[in-house]
Amino acid sequence: MHTLWIYSFCALAVTLLISGTDDLIPIAILFWQHLRHAPSDKPAAQKQLEPAESKIAIFVPCWKESDVVGNMVRHNLTSIRYRNFDIFLGVYPNDQPTVAVAEQLSETFANVHVAVCPNLGPTSKADCLNAIYQGMQRFEKQRGVLFSTVVLHDAEDMIHPEALSLINRERVAYDMVQVPVLPLPTPFFDFTHGVYCDEFAEFQSIDMHARQFSGSFVPSSGVGTGFAREILERLLCERGHVFDAESLTEDYEIGVYIHDKGYRQLFAPITRGESGFVATREYFPRTTRTAIRQRTRWVTGIALQCWERRGWTGKFRTRYWFWRDRKALVTNPLSLFTNFLYVCGVMDLALSSLQHRPWLFAVDNPRLMVLCELTAGLQWLRLSLRMVCVWRIFGPVFALGVPLRSFLANVINCFASLRATWRYFLAKRDKQKLVWQKTEHAYPAHAALAEHHRDFDEILINCGFILQEELTTAKQQMPAEANVADYLFERGLISDEDLCRALSLFTGAPMSRFDAQAVKRGIRWSLPAHVAQRFGIVPVDLRAGRLVVAGQQAPSPSQMETLKNFTFLGVDFELITRQNFAELQKLL
Repeated sequence: MHTLWIYSFCALAVTLLISGTDDLIPIAILFWQHLRHAPSDKPAAQKQLEPAESKIAIFVPCWKESDVVGNMVRHNLTSIRYRNFDIFLGVYPNDQPTVAVAEQLSETFANVHVAVCPNLGPTSKADCLNAIYQGMQRFEKQRGVLFSTVVLHDAEDMIHPEALSLINRERVAYDMVQVPVLPLPTPFFDFTHGVYCDEFAEFQSIDMHARQFSGSFVPSSGVGTGFAREILERLLCERGHVFDAESLTEDYEIGVYIHDKGYRQLFAPITRGESGFVATREYFPRTTRTAIRQRTRWVTGIALQCWERRGWTGKFRTRYWFWRDRKALVTNPLSLFTNFLYVCGVMDLALSSLQHRPWLFAVDNPRLMVLCELTAGLQWLRLSLRMVCVWRIFGPVFALGVPLRSFLANVINCFASLRATWRYFLAKRDKQKLVWQKTEHAYPAHAALAEHHRDFDEILINCGFILQEELTTAKQQMPAEANVADYLFERGLISDEDLCRALSLFTGAPMSRFDAQAVKRGIRWSLPAHVAQRFGIVPVDLRAGRLVVAGQQAPSPSQMETLKNFTFLGVDFELITRQNFAELQKLL
């Protein structure tokens, strides 16, 4: 029995040593690249002058995203410092709340459009993206325009103000550009989301660059990826659709395809811009259950489906990165088992010291001791490197939690790998399609958006509501105590509708229109008249037990808090035009 234990322990140590040594290869690639000072360190596109803005289409697939997509669109329209882009929202006919929000956004903003999927949802993200692509083609024919770049995003993404400019600049030399993706910072003890912070900081700082420098494929992250139109048209001609609706990770699959066809790919380095790191930011799952569910889909698509479809084809460097992506099927469960042994070993060491007995995990084989020391050293080196990556992006205090969060990461990854393998086996046994499981999304609160927020003047100019010269002249002429919005409207420099749109973008409040005759009598009396007059609002609707009030200026947070003292209902605010406000006031 003792001999069997020694051999088992030795086999585990050798496996971990191989995997740990393999984890050093991406670091060695980056180090070698640094020594060589290869031109790819500074992409050719960065050495050129800023190119003219090409036309960019942003695809946002939506299923049950009514709670987040409105905030996402309004915030990104406000923050993006790029003018020549349109947003296409993909929705399902049986998801009416999301359809209603999307159509309202389309009516409010000229560069937001809705593409309705022909199939009832939920199907898959790829199927929704294909419907959006068809909607974009119809839009091009109707308007006589052509988008040269397609960028993928999700309904919870915070797009960096400089991201589209980055993609447009690098598209001069590359056919696919991947902007870094980083989780939004969360409190130290939010361990599950912290696991995403740790892993993304390391992966985006090391592995993604090593893939590119080694000449292998750069997988799309599914968000923040810019594709040349030529690539998507070629995919459409070759297989009748752009994105593979059967794949659970169509982003990974398309990255492999693009490299296989000889197109150039770039993973943009993580750099600081005027508004923080130039990266797509978002919240990831914050509970262990939802994290395992999301990673089950990742492991299934990347490790199992891609293995089935592509095998181990390609050059050695491509096959190596396939190995790196697929070895998790074995190493994830082993890592959890190793952590379990480690905890048991530490506990028994303490007990053995108290009870004055031999340590149960003690071994007298010198070779096995060397293996254990090497694997332990590699593990601490790996954790140290991860802490450095996390320190750079999330700060030193958050980086101190990396060793603690590594145990939870092993638990999540282990169960995700086992669950993915089991689901894949059942699907093959029963000859059924693998089902896409959507991740629930959340959008950041107002405080988290402040870093990207632009002032009202910048919104007016960049969104094309008024010319720079007109605004400058108006601000020079208007009285010191005058309100910019009121002055521009009174002088006829901006229309009522455009002013409302600009205020909606600036404040984040949704823009609406209400028929005064349709407002019910009970709603009209839901707030005292002096309160409505004091805050410049009118009660207009009751939705899901919440009172909807409308006005031509958004109340401050403190005013919204004060309103709660006059009603037992929750209060929501929506912006309306001055004309619509006058109509409602006259009736009420």
